[in-house]
Amino acid sequence: MQIGNTDLDNVFTEVFVPASKNAGLDPKRVDKHNEGRLLKSEIVNFISESDIIIADLTNERPNCYLEIGYAMGLDKFRNLILTAREDHNHDSPNYIKGGPKIHFDLSGYDILFWDPKNLIEFREELEKRIKRRLATLPSFSESGSFAPTWDEEWIAKNRELATTGLKKTGNTGYMEMIMTLPDSKINVSQAHLLQAARSSEINTFGWPIGVIMTNVEEFRPKAKADGIVAEISTKDKRYDYWAIRKDGSYYFLQSLFEDTQEPNSIFFNTRIVRITEGFLYAVRLCRSLNVQPDSRLIIGFRHGGLKGRNISATPNRRLFRLYGNDREDEVYAEVDTTIEKVEPDLVDLVQQITTPLFVIFDFFEIQKSILEEIVNNFVNGKVT
Repeated sequence: MQIGNTDLDNVFTEVFVPASKNAGLDPKRVDKHNEGRLLKSEIVNFISESDIIIADLTNERPNCYLEIGYAMGLDKFRNLILTAREDHNHDSPNYIKGGPKIHFDLSGYDILFWDPKNLIEFREELEKRIKRRLATLPSFSESGSFAPTWDEEWIAKNRELATTGLKKTGNTGYMEMIMTLPDSKINVSQAHLLQAARSSEINTFGWPIGVIMTNVEEFRPKAKADGIVAEISTKDKRYDYWAIRKDGSYYFLQSLFEDTQEPNSIFFNTRIVRITEGFLYAVRLCRSLNVQPDSRLIIGFRHGGLKGRNISATPNRRLFRLYGNDREDEVYAEVDTTIEKVEPDLVDLVQQITTPLFVIFDFFEIQKSILEEIVNNFVNGKVT
């Protein structure tokens, strides 16, 4: 669409953005969402990766026609929705001969014309059209919903291997982290995955998420057809299992640190630290895999073996009251964000994961200021 026109910018804000979001999409325009690279390459990337492309032909901008042609050249015409102000329609009473129009090349296509005096109706009709178009795309089911976010079969396979290994150590408590990049189309070699995993380790806690051990042959990461995997089981009953797939999907299961210090407990500050580390690890991994910063990122955390435990803390943060859990054995929570939003939103993201975990311990709730302090200290290289 034309950029820099006040009326059309209003159409973008009042129509294109809400209609797209209501259809479950994340709308982007190159002047608002570019990452500082050449605009031509940014536009090409947006067109090639988008599920829906809205092209507004108002005011006959040559670049719009060029980009429509590029989309068609990629065989993405079915992803394309054309719109224009109603006075561009030859059949409109407001059409002015010699004024702006739809050029011959596209005049025979289905174009959604809009009245600047009735943007609400335009938004409603555009939303319907987007949803109908999505329903016809291969990435959507017949019901019009997105294809499954998670590869449940891959997760289940790794979970079975990990829980079997965990049981052999005698541990029952664990933290599981899963990550997927639903819109990414990367296909990374096993050697690159290993390099990325190594550069993503965060050693602030001492025993990092996704730890790589090369001094013991059986613990070294192994290459598989679809990625890499590692399993580590030590004499002091620590257990780690992680797998990274070539498309960036990540699976991780780890025994609870608390079980080496105070069995039958959950340390609220340790859980905050570990979840913070999980988010930061995910960002590092994505960057190492050259995933675009605005790519969608979904991370889920599961804590298990919780029944019969009390919530406590490491010695520097003892609680004065006992908060117990006699019923729930497992808690899961996930967030849907983008890579670039993790760091600025880190405190809120950690809170979204910890809140449902803590509440099962007799409604335990941590003050936001304390959580923020623990998160920020970890970011600055200190565990508190």
